Amino acid sequence: MTEPRPVPEGEAGVSAGAARGVRVTVPASTANLGSGFDALGMALGLYDVVAVRSGGGETRVEVSGEGAEQLPTSERHLLLRALRAAGKEVGHEAGTLRVHCRNAIPHSRGLGSSAAAVVAGAAAGFVLAGIDPTSDAFHERVLNLAARFEGHADNAAASLLGGLVLVWRSDDGFHASRAEPHQAIRPVVAVPQVRSATAVTRGLLPEQVPHSDAAFAAGRAALAVHAITARPELMFPATEDRLHQDYREPALPESIALIDRLRERGVAAAISGAGPTVLALTTDGVLGSDVDTNGFEVRELPVDRDGIRLEPLA
Repeated sequence: MTEPRPVPEGEAGVSAGAARGVRVTVPASTANLGSGFDALGMALGLYDVVAVRSGGGETRVEVSGEGAEQLPTSERHLLLRALRAAGKEVGHEAGTLRVHCRNAIPHSRGLGSSAAAVVAGAAAGFVLAGIDPTSDAFHERVLNLAARFEGHADNAAASLLGGLVLVWRSDDGFHASRAEPHQAIRPVVAVPQVRSATAVTRGLLPEQVPHSDAAFAAGRAALAVHAITARPELMFPATEDRLHQDYREPALPESIALIDRLRERGVAAAISGAGPTVLALTTDGVLGSDVDTNGFEVRELPVDRDGIRLEPLA
């Protein structure tokens, strides 16, 4: 695990065991970045904010913003499930809780909404249990709990650490290392109204791929790290993929068609995570006025460089 980010000057932070409540600000994320399937992720400047307080007559979850009409307000809420799992892992019972989620990350669009919820819940659970949030142990615990919920660690690591993340799995669990994206990179996302389910799009992937495609993906994933951190002019070839996008086209036809249109114009575009959002890694923040983006909400999102933020609540 990479070293935890230092607490910026003037930011209070959270001390282990010091708060009966915590506010968690967690960024959206984009994963894969072309051929870096389950290995690369990046945090984006769009945030869910969660306030968790201990006490009260019964546990209550309030949701505003994205998902306010669809998400459960009971113990079934994903964030609360992650929080309880974190407490159980370290032998702590959080008791009754009041939780308010102010969500800005679109759900089921490939921008890491579920990973953000799990990371926020796990972080809050460990803080309430007295785990020092500036420690390596805290980051390791949050990452691995979130990865167990998600089945992969790319989105979770990006939301946790900020910036560009490289993730891998070994016999002792999931690991992540953070790298600093080049200042020139200006991500743009095209978010459709339709949603997708990760389980569905993953189900379209074959169990085996040709050796030539695997070698292509390895080279492009390595190039993506170099392009995003040091050589933005190489982002177009770095985002080429043969590993997963074509297989997912039946579930994401409009998104793949938009990627094709963008790449024909030299824009470094790829599916964001499991889709259907399209990610473009630009240096000017635009997709081009002649590109048909009908059916998509296009917006520039800056790279988030800080990852999760924790603040004590009285």
